Order: sequence, then C-alpha cells, then structure tokens
Amino acid sequence: MNLIQRIGYYLGGFSIGLVILAFFLNGKKTSCSYGPDSRVLKNINSKNLIYSQNISEALKSAEIDSFGITYILKKGDINFSESTPRQEPCGVYTIDANYNEKDVSLVVQNCDSTATLQNLIIKK
Repeated sequence: MNLIQRIGYYLGGFSIGLVILAFFLNGKKTSCSYGPDSRVLKNINSKNLIYSQNISEALKSAEIDSFGITYILKKGDINFSESTPRQEPCGVYTIDANYNEKDVSLVVQNCDSTATLQNLIIKK
C-alpha cells in the first residue's frame, strides 16, 4: 500500500467520523468553554440572577436595559486583575464590555446557587 492509498483511507475514515459526529451533535446545545473567561461567564449565566439596588436604579434611569446586561454577561471579558475569585463565601468578578459604544464594567458576586449583579460602571 503506497502513501496515496493511506492518505485516501485516512481522509475517508475522517470524513465518515465527521458526518457521524455532526449527526449526533446536531440540535444539541453543546459548547466548548475551555478558557477561563468562558468558564466563568458560563457559570454565572447558569445561575439565578439577582439585581442589586444599584442595577435596578440603572435600569430605571435607562442608562442600560436588560438586553445590555444580558449582552455583557454573554460577550464580556473578565477582568481578573480587578476580580477576587477566591473570596469567601462568594467570588466577585468584574466583567468589562463595550455596549452601545460605551465601555461598561459590571461587578458580579458569584455564589453557589445565585449570581448577584452588584454594580454597573459606565465609562464614557
């Protein structure tokens, strides 16, 4: 068996494996969250969100809407230099994002079963 035949068999088996994998994973909510930012954001989004008084006032004054907060929690970047993830009993994370051409920071207290949105800082 020469090299061209080996490559042909390899590519044939690889393509069949991809088709089978696509068939089994089609329609499922699978995600690959390997980075530290992705894992923390996925963890926060999987919990019940509690709005603090500061966040409720920001929503009432129309500084930001609930879609903006959802966007920040999905697409934001964790600022680990300003966060204290190992704080007892709940870690505190600062999430930075750009929303409506404004730099926004959201401070989230991440507990075991809930995530409390503590503060919103809008930098113009």
